[in-house]
Amino acid sequence: MAQEAKLPGPTISTHILDTGRGMPAVGVHVTLYRLADDGKPIRLTQALTDDDGRVRDLLERPLTAGDYRIDFNLGRGAFFERMSVDVHITDVTRSYHVPLLMSPFSMATYRGS
Repeated sequence: MAQEAKLPGPTISTHILDTGRGMPAVGVHVTLYRLADDGKPIRLTQALTDDDGRVRDLLERPLTAGDYRIDFNLGRGAFFERMSVDVHITDVTRSYHVPLLMSPFSMATYRGS
């Protein structure tokens, strides 16, 4: 009997675009935290963006409902060196994509698809 291919479960991902340079932001350090009931961040994973500016799976474990923080460490010397985004997840049957658009003097994020 052939084994069925296991489909990946829901995850949290990101894509960082440097709109000032018109290119993906390669090598950005991204950390995912789970926020405890008292608000204390508990680090789950950390990764660097790939050549396309993506981290395809920040979670690396089953998705559970609750509050998470995505921390983007953009590096020393830029006007914006770090940005954190807190997200509240209730539906664990779907994936969550949190893109970041950055330029020398502005940043924006949104709930992607």
